[in-house]
Amino acid sequence: MDTFTRGGLVFDVRDSGPAGGEPVVLLHGFPQDSSAFDRMAPALHSAGLRTLAPDQRGYSPGARPAGRAAYRLRECVDDVLALLQAAGLESAHVVGHDWGGIVGWALAAWHPWRVRTLTALSVPHPAAMTQALGHSDQAVRSSYVGFFQLPAVPEAVLLAGRGALLRRTLRRGGLPTALADHYTDRMREPGALTAALNWYRALPLSGNAPVGTVRVPTLHLWGDRDAFLGRTATEATAAFVAAPYALEVLEGVDHWVPELAAERTAELVTAHVRTA
Repeated sequence: MDTFTRGGLVFDVRDSGPAGGEPVVLLHGFPQDSSAFDRMAPALHSAGLRTLAPDQRGYSPGARPAGRAAYRLRECVDDVLALLQAAGLESAHVVGHDWGGIVGWALAAWHPWRVRTLTALSVPHPAAMTQALGHSDQAVRSSYVGFFQLPAVPEAVLLAGRGALLRRTLRRGGLPTALADHYTDRMREPGALTAALNWYRALPLSGNAPVGTVRVPTLHLWGDRDAFLGRTATEATAAFVAAPYALEVLEGVDHWVPELAAERTAELVTAHVRTA
């Protein structure tokens, strides 16, 4: 496990694969860590690609600043820019799942010259998501976000009984027991769950930084059994990409695309990277 730093914070990152390969940044979501891509990465390496998978802000033990303001989207995007700088890269292909996908969308919109291609796993463009909240069942699917805004209560509920509810929720979503246990145990580290929830709690603070049109080649993968993200926002996303765009629907796949559809996702990412 390597590290990089930004503003006094120390981030863990897995830098793997051929050193001279096309660089692919892999960004995890909630409540994952960089191990979310463990099943995907070997196939990418076999295709000659170098992967850089950080434990993002709040997930790296050395990068858990206090307060929700430290988790605004701009901060999370700037963390990826710091990773690129530390790796000596002007740009990279970016693959993001869940919150990592939101960071990917913002990075591609705000810094298109730093993103060779974007692959968004599960998560639609934020503007499409906003539209869908008022015109579909997306508000119901996203109701947990309101619960996460409460101080202290989500931590108490999710971590009670050694994280029983969080562990059970992850297993019901289709994650293998070993991964559900790993993610839950990571969230039980001191301050870890509060830091992860601060990504949600910072949402009201990020309203003055909208994610605009993306102008880099984009691949969007969505599992049609995703309980959190519906078809309406997924199908509306194309309107917010002014570049080659493709949507791949993964039939029978739940929210956890990197873990549950690793082989197919790696194939699609490799093909997408080679089009650039």
